[in-house]
Amino acid sequence: MNSSTGTSAGGGGGRGKSWPSTTSVSASGKRIQKEMSDLNLDPPSDCSAGPKGDNLYHWVATLIGTPYEDGIFFLDITFPSEYPFKPPEAAFGLVHGFEKGSGLQVVFRTRIYHCNVDSTGNVSLDILKDSWSPALTISKVLLAVKSMFTNPDTYNPVVPGIARLYLADRAKHDELAAEWTLRFAR
Repeated sequence: MNSSTGTSAGGGGGRGKSWPSTTSVSASGKRIQKEMSDLNLDPPSDCSAGPKGDNLYHWVATLIGTPYEDGIFFLDITFPSEYPFKPPEAAFGLVHGFEKGSGLQVVFRTRIYHCNVDSTGNVSLDILKDSWSPALTISKVLLAVKSMFTNPDTYNPVVPGIARLYLADRAKHDELAAEWTLRFAR
């Protein structure tokens, strides 16, 4: 029952701004704040994340992983106002039938040589597509992205050439990944 506020989701009090409904911001904001608190108390190994400035719905994360030794990778995470109930948007949401802008977005801002990350940094990860559940948290998403470093999904790549090299010549793949890390992630 949100009729007592007298505003609509597209309202904004005539100031030219369009705000999500008070109910969805409140519910999603509380969830995001709880996840932020949990993440600060028990961060995943080699991961960190938190709001970018004062925007609770836009975070910056960092990951460190192998074969990307000594690299620091920055990611942008954008939460939908319906988080965690709205299914996350895969980086390739339109290809997989999701409406663009409808969900959680995870994008590498540091260039990375990986078969599941496209040239603009969009991450293709199962839990950001078909396997999303409101029980998942940003900590679990970060762990899944970090796991991608050592366990790429070579059978559903967004960069097939990198996946083919990984399967055919792992040493050469790892050498190229290390070169990209040295060049872009240090």
